[in-house]
Amino acid sequence: MSSEGSVTKRCTCKDPATGKRLNNKCPKLRRPGGAWSTTHGTWGYQIELPTAAGTKRRAPMRRSGFAGKDDARAELDHVRSLLDLAAGDTVVAVQIGDMLHACTSGDPLPSRDDVAARVRAGMPASIEVTTGQYLNDWLAGRRGLSEKTMRGYADDIRLYLVPHLGDIGLQQLRIGHVQAMFLALEARNTEIRDGRASPDPVVRARYRGIRPRSATSMRRLFATLRVALNHAVLPGRLIPFNPALGVELDPEDSAPPRVWTLKAIEKWKATGERPSPVMVWRPQEAGQFLDFTARHDAVLYPMFELIMHRGLRRGECCGLSDWDVDLDDATLTVIDQITPVGYKPVKKKVKSRAGERTVALGPKTVATQKDYIAMRERWRQASGDQWPDTNYYFVRPDGHPWHPQTISDRFDKLVAASGLPPIRLHDLRHCAATFLRGGGADMKEVQAVLGHSRQSVTSDLYTSVVLELQREHADAAADLIPRSDKAA
Repeated sequence: MSSEGSVTKRCTCKDPATGKRLNNKCPKLRRPGGAWSTTHGTWGYQIELPTAAGTKRRAPMRRSGFAGKDDARAELDHVRSLLDLAAGDTVVAVQIGDMLHACTSGDPLPSRDDVAARVRAGMPASIEVTTGQYLNDWLAGRRGLSEKTMRGYADDIRLYLVPHLGDIGLQQLRIGHVQAMFLALEARNTEIRDGRASPDPVVRARYRGIRPRSATSMRRLFATLRVALNHAVLPGRLIPFNPALGVELDPEDSAPPRVWTLKAIEKWKATGERPSPVMVWRPQEAGQFLDFTARHDAVLYPMFELIMHRGLRRGECCGLSDWDVDLDDATLTVIDQITPVGYKPVKKKVKSRAGERTVALGPKTVATQKDYIAMRERWRQASGDQWPDTNYYFVRPDGHPWHPQTISDRFDKLVAASGLPPIRLHDLRHCAATFLRGGGADMKEVQAVLGHSRQSVTSDLYTSVVLELQREHADAAADLIPRSDKAA
C-alpha cells in the first residue's frame, strides 16, 4: 500500500467456509464487466501512518462507511493535508501519526487549521492546549510589567478565568463561552446582593464580608482575558480570532461626586444613608475636619491638609521624597507613588505623564509644611542612631514610611470621631478640585493640579458638583433686592 493511501469499497459479507469477512474481496462488490456495484458495500480508505525510528510498524489507518467514493477521498485528502504539516520534520510527523492513530471510528478528524496553529507555535501537534494552560503560560511569559499589574492578572486568571474557561480547549473557545462566564458572575452578584439583603440573619451572616463584583472590576477581568487572547491571535499563533472581542459588558458604574448639602446631612443623620459612594464636603465641613485633625492627629494633619489644598493622591503623598518638596520655592513635584500590591507597599512611577507634575503651594500650605519639617526634626533627634535614612518626606514618628492603608484607616477614624458626614480619603482630592473650581480656577488649571490626562475627565467629574455647590447661593442676588410683601 502506498504512503499516499488508497480508496476502496468494502462490505461485511463473510466467507461461508471460514466465517471471515471478505471486506474488499467480496464478488458482489463489482458488477459484470468490473465496475463497482452501486447497491452493495460502502466506500472507505486506508493509509500508512509514520512511526518513530526503531519502533514496530503499526496497522494502517482505515475508515469506512462512506456513501460515495468522493466522500472517502475527501477525508483521505484531509488526512494527507495533516501529515503534510510535518514538512519533513520526523518528530512532528510521528506526533501527527499518533494523533490520527488515536482517532476511533466515527470521531471527527482534527481540524487542519488547529493542528497547523500548534505546529507554527512550536507546540506538540498531538496535544491540544486548554485555555487554562495557555493563560498560565502567557502570564509566566510577561515581562516589564509592574508588580501590581502582574498581581491583577494572576488574580483574574486564578479566581475567575481558569475556573470558568480553563478546561475548554483554546482553539474551541468561542464568544458564547466568554459570555456564559460573565452571565455566571452576574448571577453570583445577584445571589450576593439578595443574601446580604435577606431578612433571615443566618442567610445575611453567610454573605457577610462578601461583595459583588462591580462593573468596573468586570471590565478589568475582561481586559485581562482580551489582552491574553490577543497574544494567541498574533501571526503564527494559536487562534484565528479573539473570542473576547464579541462580548458586550455593562458600562462602568463610576459614581459622580455629590455634595453633602444640608438636606443630605439631615437625611444621613436620620437614616445613615449617603446620596452617593463619592461625596464632597462643603467648605464648612472641610474646615471643621482640618481643625479637628490638627487637634487630634497632628502627625497626619500636614498630609491631609496638603491633599485637601492641592489634590494629591494617597499614594503620591506616601511616595514624596525630600528632594521632591521645595518649600522655599513653594512647589512640590510628583514623580513616584507607593501603592499596595495585596498588602505589600510597592514604590513605582506615577502612571501617566500628566500624573508626573509640579504643583505650586500657597502660603498657608507652606506654613503648615514648615511646621511639619520642624516636628519631623524633633522626631529625628529623639530617635538618634535609630532614625532610618529613607529620604521619604512623609514618615511616621519612627522615621519609617507610611503604609497607604494605614493612612486610610486613620482618616476613617478621624471622620467618624469628628461627627462629620462620611467621605473617603480619596474624596479629599475631589474636595480640592471642587474648591479650586468654585474659587475661580478654570478646568485646565484643575486638570494640571490633579494630574488628569484629559480635560474631559476633569470636566465630567466636577462640573455637576460645582453647580450643586453654587445652588446654595442661587438666590444671593435676589436676597439683596428689597421687595414689598405684596410683590414678593
